[in-house]
Amino acid sequence: MSKSPSSRSKNPDHIFGDPEELLMDRAERARQQWQKEVPEIADKLTPMVVLGRINEASQMMTADYLTPAYAKIGLKLGEFDVLATLVRSGPPYKLTPTELYRTTMMSSGGMTARLDKLEKAGLVERCPHPEDRRALTVCVTDKGLSLVKGMMPNYVETQAAAVDGLSKDEQQQLGDLLQKLIRTANEKKTG
Repeated sequence: MSKSPSSRSKNPDHIFGDPEELLMDRAERARQQWQKEVPEIADKLTPMVVLGRINEASQMMTADYLTPAYAKIGLKLGEFDVLATLVRSGPPYKLTPTELYRTTMMSSGGMTARLDKLEKAGLVERCPHPEDRRALTVCVTDKGLSLVKGMMPNYVETQAAAVDGLSKDEQQQLGDLLQKLIRTANEKKTG
């Protein structure tokens, strides 16, 4: 049975309660709650905390840093992802819809809707496939190329601001650990 708000202990010196509890991330709060509620799993909760923190960090970075950066140029996350994928593929900045779908990890229906919106905005166009007359490729227009390349310096600064709570070495270590986690998860799927 949970305690009523009035019976919870509060720090009398702080209007909102214990500042340490307010700063606690959701994964740690969940760990402590599960530890009390189901004590027999208390020593097995580290993976839940790790995955919870990855999820929370991703949500925070996207909402607080990346989404506003895309909005400045009138795009949403998926739309920017499509344009950026085309641009980073290098000249001639063309990919098939299937290549885009696989690279951006979105549904084919979602890809079609994004391509329609980007084409309407004049940022991409559907071009004939050079080898298959029945197929199309997606090509970045000059407007799309200028938009993405022009925003990249500020975008990289935004990403740096998002992770500046970590030193360069810590950023590298976290990146390496996440790469290892992703690789082993993929090996389990395919193995």
